Amino acid sequence: MKRTTGVNRLIKAALLGTTLAFAPMMHGAMAEDAPGQIRWDLSDLYPSVEAWNATREQVLKDVAAYSRFQGNLGKSAAALADALDEVNRIEKELARMYIYTSLGSDEDLRDAKAQERFSQARTTYAEFGRATAFMAPELLTVGTKKIEGYIKREKRLEKHAFFLRDTLRQEKYTLGLEAEGVLANASEVTGGAGNIYNLLTSANIAWPTVKLSTGEDATLSQAGYSKYRAVQNREDRKLVFDTFWQTWKNYEATFGQTLDTLVKGHTFYAKSRHYPNALSYALSGPNIPEEVYRTLVKSVNESLPSFHRYLKLRQRMLGLSDMRYYDIYPETTALDREFSVDDAKKLTLESLTPFGEEYLGLLKQGFDADWMHVYPQPGKRSGAYMNGAAYDVHPYVLLNYNKGFEDVSTFSHEWGHAVHTLLSRAANPYETYSYRTFTAELASTTNEVLLQEHLLKGDLSDEERLYYIDRALEGIRGTLFRQTMFAEFELKIHEVVEAGEPLSGEKMTAIYLDLLKRYHGDAEGVMKIDDLYGIEWAYIPHFYRNFYVFQYATSISGGTMFAERMLNGDPKAQSDYLNVLKAGGSRYPYEMLKEAGVDLASEAPYQTIVARMNRLMDEADAILTRMGK
Repeated sequence: MKRTTGVNRLIKAALLGTTLAFAPMMHGAMAEDAPGQIRWDLSDLYPSVEAWNATREQVLKDVAAYSRFQGNLGKSAAALADALDEVNRIEKELARMYIYTSLGSDEDLRDAKAQERFSQARTTYAEFGRATAFMAPELLTVGTKKIEGYIKREKRLEKHAFFLRDTLRQEKYTLGLEAEGVLANASEVTGGAGNIYNLLTSANIAWPTVKLSTGEDATLSQAGYSKYRAVQNREDRKLVFDTFWQTWKNYEATFGQTLDTLVKGHTFYAKSRHYPNALSYALSGPNIPEEVYRTLVKSVNESLPSFHRYLKLRQRMLGLSDMRYYDIYPETTALDREFSVDDAKKLTLESLTPFGEEYLGLLKQGFDADWMHVYPQPGKRSGAYMNGAAYDVHPYVLLNYNKGFEDVSTFSHEWGHAVHTLLSRAANPYETYSYRTFTAELASTTNEVLLQEHLLKGDLSDEERLYYIDRALEGIRGTLFRQTMFAEFELKIHEVVEAGEPLSGEKMTAIYLDLLKRYHGDAEGVMKIDDLYGIEWAYIPHFYRNFYVFQYATSISGGTMFAERMLNGDPKAQSDYLNVLKAGGSRYPYEMLKEAGVDLASEAPYQTIVARMNRLMDEADAILTRMGK
């Protein structure tokens, strides 16, 4: 049963490690060459590997002993409190133990000993999962009436009340013990599609090589495509697109089968548990209304004229007579400026003044400590993330900082996650501090919007101003429009299966191509989409995460609404925003955002971000006119 509870917190938030898309590692200043707080200190977690190993051995003993609680959760209020106190005590130490190895591994992926420890930690967590798997079914057997009575009588259950009620909320969707056993066994079959996809895309596809106009031989693996799709020569871009997507087209039937299997699995579980559809089933865990998803799709479709305007603006900036899909990635602006880490700290602090002193104080505390691993180095994991799973310690931030503006934006983004964690931890016990993705990304994208607006208030040349506007607009394209297009595709393919119709790779390509053309204005003459590019759906790994990507679009919309309220002087905006961050996982995310004035089931947040987009395009048009373009 798909559910997010206290006892599977590590899996639901990847140990609270919120990640950005991973980019190829770039070469920049090395950690040993840079001043200041640039390498994290893992001794805050454990003073030595020996101390970590001793903890692991104790956790394994505690996990093995946890079976004593099985069959006793309904015995008494005290017995239930004992079981929940113990499972959270074990999990809290397990989280700390896990991220010690995760962070150590990411420092240098070539370190075999570090990889072994990380593997040991994953195995320990798997043991924990097996040992506690009985809890949710047993709680449902105990029933709502009895457990509510326990909560009233036993003070120790107060901190567990949200978890208990969240589990019991699923009672009407829970089957008998025998049927639950069948569904649990079926998960091994239905869960294999994503593994097959990952294996195929990482090891089994022979990636082609093309010769560019520069004479360079470009291997078009997934990383190679990400690099070469943005080259300045237009014929090279077309060559890259045509060759890369033809490679995926060759596997259309295979990837159609893997995704069809996954979708049928989602539909099977939804029907088995008597949900109205797969979307409702997927959103039941975080308790997000279907209206959020459907309103997002509807609002973005109504805003496509603004997106088409952006594409025409991009055409103007590139100086092209027409727009093709392979013109979506090349840079239209450049910035001849470097930003040191101290610059990033300064700009982040300045731009986030609307949050107030409490927030800024936590930010300064983190900046002055050894919580970051800042620069690229050989063997280091690429990309950026924040990991805040060690409740009794502090968040850790991984960056690969290369002194560009995007690095500053990423810096502010990840520290948004970190301060969210600090605020939630200070306001909540361990049992309710872990927050959902639905609010996690909002806490980081708000920072990016405020950073952009702060820079645009400066005394800038037209070139620099246009650069920041372009970055903001590109963020809206990629996060609002593209992710919503993905979300609509995901909804449509599930609806095909739910209607009893066959779903194949060919049909998925037709569905995706229709969306691609509609979103990008093919019929309106805005951007020409070649039929071959309809295979792009097969390239998107997020489709194996079951109605996940829409949260990127809701987050940038909600974050923009909060930022606009603060910048426009709304006296309640700061407290509303901070209350959301402080609430952590103590309430359902949609409900607390709605109470804070951001109702993501309404059109208002989506209208707000599109209005900002239009204002930015107005300014870009004026700048280009002054430039004579």
